[in-house]
Amino acid sequence: MTAMMTREDVTRFLAEVFPQMGPEFVIDLLARDRAVMRLRVADQHLRPGGTVSGPSMFALADVAAYVATLARIGPKALAVTTHCSIDFMRKPAAGQDLIAEAEVLKLGRALAVISVRLRSEGQLDLVAIASLTYSIPPDKPAA
Repeated sequence: MTAMMTREDVTRFLAEVFPQMGPEFVIDLLARDRAVMRLRVADQHLRPGGTVSGPSMFALADVAAYVATLARIGPKALAVTTHCSIDFMRKPAAGQDLIAEAEVLKLGRALAVISVRLRSEGQLDLVAIASLTYSIPPDKPAA
């Protein structure tokens, strides 16, 4: 496996290969098996009733899992989600960023399994929890 990527490495890499992620997703912390990210909640993330939409919460969980995986495997743009299960538990706090805590539970040669917990900033209660599996592309053989 490639050496661990830093927060700055991952941020640069994502700007290059995944520019649609945009500035609303921010990496707050990146460690060996853990990433903490935030979604800067704005009007486009809200649904009627003033709550953050499910697709926005899913996007944050997926991006956090991708970042946690990249930190371990290096700059592999073609690592892709093969499975995601998300349970929405309560309405996020109005006017607060969403925080995702992603943990790599298992990293193999072909698959990574990641758990992601979502909270409203400053809150202890979970708003959602997700389990994701990422497919890791094989290393290219040396020529």
